[in-house]
Amino acid sequence: MALEANPPHSEDGASRQEQGSTQARQYVTFTINSEEYGVDIMDVREIKGWTHATRLPNAPSYVRGVINLRGLMLPIFDLRSRFGQGETDASKTHVIVIVAVGSRTIGILVDAVSDILSITQDQIRPAPEFEQGHEAAYLHGLVSVSERMVALLALDRLFDLAGVREGILDAAVAEAVPQAAAQQAIA
Repeated sequence: MALEANPPHSEDGASRQEQGSTQARQYVTFTINSEEYGVDIMDVREIKGWTHATRLPNAPSYVRGVINLRGLMLPIFDLRSRFGQGETDASKTHVIVIVAVGSRTIGILVDAVSDILSITQDQIRPAPEFEQGHEAAYLHGLVSVSERMVALLALDRLFDLAGVREGILDAAVAEAVPQAAAQQAIA
C-alpha cells in the first residue's frame, strides 16, 4: 500500500511556506530595565518569583548561582548582567523564567514578565548587524507591537552552556590546584 505524499498546496492554493509565515507562535515577553524581550512559549517551563541562589565559586559574573527546584539543581543566569548592564539588584518583584535550552533547563533572572504575544514569522524583522559579540547576535529578530519593540532571544546562542560549563570547571580547577599544593606542602 503506497502512502500518498502531502500535496504541496492546500485546497485554497496557499503553499505550506506561506501558511508557516502566517501561522502565529506565542512568545512570553519580559523586561530588563525598560527594554522588552521575548522567548518562544514552547521553551518556557515555569515562571517563579525571585528566590536566593547559592553562588558558585568563580562562576561567570552573569551566573547568579543555583537553586533547588523540586530536586533539580537549576543554574540561574542574570540576563541584565549577561547583556553587560551590571548585576540585577534582585528583590521580591523580580522573576525567574525557567526555560529549556537544548537538553538543559536553566533559569533567567528578569525584572518582570509583561505579556504573551502571538507573532507570525512575517512580523519578525532581522536584527541589524553589529560587530561580533554584540547583543544582536543573540536575537532571532525584532518585532514591533503597538508602539513598542520586542527583541526575540535566541536562547541557544545566548547561553552557550558548553562555554559556561568550561568556565565553571576552569574556575573549580583553578581553585583546587592551590589547595592541593598547600596540602602537599603541609605533608
